[in-house]
Amino acid sequence: MAIALVGLPGSGKSAVGKRLAQRLQCDFIDSDHLIEERIGCSIRDYFEREGEERFRDLEQDVLALLAQSPRGVLSTGGGSVLRPANRQVLSAHFDVIYLRSSPEDLYRRLRHDVKRPLLQVADPLGRLRELHRLRDPLYREVAHRVVETGRPSVSALVSQIAQDFEEPAPPPQGDPAN
Repeated sequence: MAIALVGLPGSGKSAVGKRLAQRLQCDFIDSDHLIEERIGCSIRDYFEREGEERFRDLEQDVLALLAQSPRGVLSTGGGSVLRPANRQVLSAHFDVIYLRSSPEDLYRRLRHDVKRPLLQVADPLGRLRELHRLRDPLYREVAHRVVETGRPSVSALVSQIAQDFEEPAPPPQGDPAN
């Protein structure tokens, strides 16, 4: 089983991904953490030092590597869908689930977050609206399923998604005496 979660920053990819992997008893992989291990610093620092294009090159390399032996639940970076090569890799090798959130819900969750480089701007809500306008069609293009995150708890989202991947319970056995 190989599931990839896509969505804007703050949509719940990591939180839902970790819990979903636990529930499905499989590995959880965070592509951003793999990138940070590879570069030896935070994505924010690398982004500031090397720029977005170099970061996207690393992201593409990591996704291509993960697609060679897809497994478990993968949490992708919010911009992973920007490159056509990444969208192709994701849709070909993973069951892709788009965790869709409104910019307003995301802003409510992220307004105090200082770790996300794309949101370190004067108008973070405006930036989230712009990211949503640009990326929503790309997330929808790559997704096999769209899950509205809205206000449900992480547990409720995990249950909703897990239903598609859990083995159904075997039917009850009839009484052999009949």
